[in-house]
Amino acid sequence: MGNNKWECIRKNRIGDPLLIDDKVLLQIANDVRANAYCPYSNFPVGAALLCSDGTVFTGVNVENAVNGLSICAERTAIFKAVSEGHHDFVKLAVTCKGNHCQPCGACRQVIYEHAPDIEILMGNPGGKFVRTTIRDLLPEAFSL
Repeated sequence: MGNNKWECIRKNRIGDPLLIDDKVLLQIANDVRANAYCPYSNFPVGAALLCSDGTVFTGVNVENAVNGLSICAERTAIFKAVSEGHHDFVKLAVTCKGNHCQPCGACRQVIYEHAPDIEILMGNPGGKFVRTTIRDLLPEAFSL
């Protein structure tokens, strides 16, 4: 096992997404938040994306001096999953320093494009969190 204690979940397809409950998914997102590169905003964000086969992909925000070249945690997780051939997403957990982090507009559109029925958890593993859907966050999304 590598440096990340969640590596086994990401690498081994446990086959049942129900084995990963909401608090565990939030904890995974919270743990990877430490890897964020955010020297400009000092606002680290972590994301954990649960696929229908039980695989979890993580993401963090990665900033750049040219702000338009930065990427959010949610899009990082989705792009990693898509690049590995995964397209059936069940749930996305997002954590930050505050009570709960809401995906930005760009992330909402990307999430909708790849998973219009996904459930989203926003919060922190030790406290309260908000459960919603991408359709509720982006009710009139652009779609194919």
